Amino acid sequence: MIHETAIVASSATIGKNVSIGPWTIIGEDVEIGDDCDIASHVVIKGPTVLGASNKIYQFSTVGDDTPDLKYKGERTRLVIGDNNTIREGVTIHRGTLQDEGLTSIGNDNLFMAYAHIGHDCVVGNHIVMTNNAAISGHVHVGDWAILSGFAAVHQYVHLGAHCFVGPAAFIYHDIPAYVTVAGNPAEPRTINREGLKRRGFSTEQISLANKAYKILYRRGLQLSEALNLISALGDDPIITMFIDSLNSSTRGVIR
Repeated sequence: MIHETAIVASSATIGKNVSIGPWTIIGEDVEIGDDCDIASHVVIKGPTVLGASNKIYQFSTVGDDTPDLKYKGERTRLVIGDNNTIREGVTIHRGTLQDEGLTSIGNDNLFMAYAHIGHDCVVGNHIVMTNNAAISGHVHVGDWAILSGFAAVHQYVHLGAHCFVGPAAFIYHDIPAYVTVAGNPAEPRTINREGLKRRGFSTEQISLANKAYKILYRRGLQLSEALNLISALGDDPIITMFIDSLNSSTRGVIR
């Protein structure tokens, strides 16, 4: 199922039932898992590990060097999980030695046309990056996050699980779990109520999430004061998730 015009390096490892389209290039030290579908005119460079049942559309470039000026050609990696959809023209770069030397992507993600994932990013599961959304180097994206079209994320920013980033928003600071932000520069607007509902959180949990949001964003408190009050809401997982995302902030929480 490898087209006769495709170029596959001798050191590449190709799993079972893999389809590779015309004029696609699979480079050295690339591992492609079972049941992957690689369209025409795709470039995959290594060292890259691609899990099972991924679909990559035409003109995407996966596993290339980063343009970061600190990168000097060191051997770094890209690891992608299973069941990801990588649409037309997506670019994903390997890591650098200034971090862990690894760009990591989980499972069941959708990266729409021309999305970009920079070097050393850690991207979780069930994430949607809409057309032309871009995350810079060293960005961490929590599970179920959604980035709307043309959203741009500054390097080292952490995006919490279930957060929602509005269209053309520019993100300078960390976004807590399940917070919706919009604007340029982005500002917090509300919780991602609909997203939490779709993912099975109860009415009571969503109410708790809203209370935590209001403590952080509506009372004019210092972060430490807000954390104390949010902790008093109990140990429901939705509160723990919110607190953990605040405590793990590295660039300061968006306020």
